[in-house]
Amino acid sequence: MIQAERDLGSARWLAEGGFFEQACFAAHQAAEKALKAVYGRLGGAAWGHSVASLLSGLAERTEVGDDMLEIGRVLDRFYVPTRYPNSWGSGAPSDYYTGNDAQDAIGRAEQVLRFCQGLLAG
Repeated sequence: MIQAERDLGSARWLAEGGFFEQACFAAHQAAEKALKAVYGRLGGAAWGHSVASLLSGLAERTEVGDDMLEIGRVLDRFYVPTRYPNSWGSGAPSDYYTGNDAQDAIGRAEQVLRFCQGLLAG
């Protein structure tokens, strides 16, 4: 969970610096790592990088609402195309992400971290 919180801090810092695509990716990473911390506490194996899939897997053990699953689906959109130019027809990932995208990703990651913190506290 410590690394998830640091990744979220990194996402904020990157967004402030105008590195919006990297901020979106760091937000995804924060959510993924927070969920993997929960899996670790519950003694389960967490495989893959999909936030939505990790959340779906948790639904077997705890209440995961549709709103949280939607958050996961949106964050998953930031895993590959934020980093690889060949994800796009032309240009670099930095051409496709804005400050609004970064703030949205950060806000969604914050919600996942709060959800995970609640599970870890309980």
